[in-house]
Amino acid sequence: MSKTWKWFVEYSHPTQAHMYGVESCIYSGETRYQKVDILQTEFFGRCLVLDGKIQSSEFDEYIYHETLVHPAMVAHQKAQKVLVAGGGEGGALREILKYPSIKKLVMVDIDEEVVQLCRRFLPAFSGGAFDEPRVEVLFQDARKYLEESDEKWDIIFVDITDPLDDSPAYLLFTREFYEIAAAKLNRGGCIALQSGNLNPRLIRCHSAVINTLNLVFKHVDSYGSYIPSFDTRWGFAFASNDYSAAAIEAQKVDDVLLKNNISDLRFYDGMTHIHMFSITKDLRTLCSKDKRIIEDSKPLTVYR
Repeated sequence: MSKTWKWFVEYSHPTQAHMYGVESCIYSGETRYQKVDILQTEFFGRCLVLDGKIQSSEFDEYIYHETLVHPAMVAHQKAQKVLVAGGGEGGALREILKYPSIKKLVMVDIDEEVVQLCRRFLPAFSGGAFDEPRVEVLFQDARKYLEESDEKWDIIFVDITDPLDDSPAYLLFTREFYEIAAAKLNRGGCIALQSGNLNPRLIRCHSAVINTLNLVFKHVDSYGSYIPSFDTRWGFAFASNDYSAAAIEAQKVDDVLLKNNISDLRFYDGMTHIHMFSITKDLRTLCSKDKRIIEDSKPLTVYR
């Protein structure tokens, strides 16, 4: 007799949803900032769900975190001081720490409860990164931290949820925030961030992020990877005033990884790098037609 499943349904649009068979609910509750569910699914393993959206799954979180982290690390080549805005489950920290040049790595996440829940229920996602001596974790608003700190960084990663209408995350998607981040980069620095769905019907977040970054940085690249648990190709953005990540050749990527003795990546390498930065014609066309700029007074919010 076949098993009767409980179903978790995630909506990407009022008329579009994806269903996930749930074996058990490991945790469900609300923090000061968001609703949190940690679900055990048959297909994707253990999943972190925030405000009804899957953020990471045991099966494929490596794709998301390798995509976010390694293009910027390879492009910079010798980053020593890195800031992660957000980063909840610690997967970005895990990947950044694979580079021996790292001397200081600070993660600033507004929601301490989510981080502690991830450390308790999803320890494999961080791979011990939270206990590494080079890592400092602060629980406060990342934008305020950047505004008030005198520190400068080689790379800033923005690993936060989508800009929902009742979430403080929307203030980390605006022109004003990118200007603050740019001012806090060392010479030769860069920023990398998740930037929304690359489904042609749902690309307005990504295109607006790219438009807004272009007001602040000389070089801005769109890129993306298919994340199975998201059931879509997901968008990321890279920005710098000194170089383009998209211009890096496959052999150069492999050379930098080899030089850093990084041999345990499951997704990212030189060939994957070229694929990630190859945005299809339809998406390039849609982005070129969308002129929206995100500002504090004109925020972008996406469908819950």
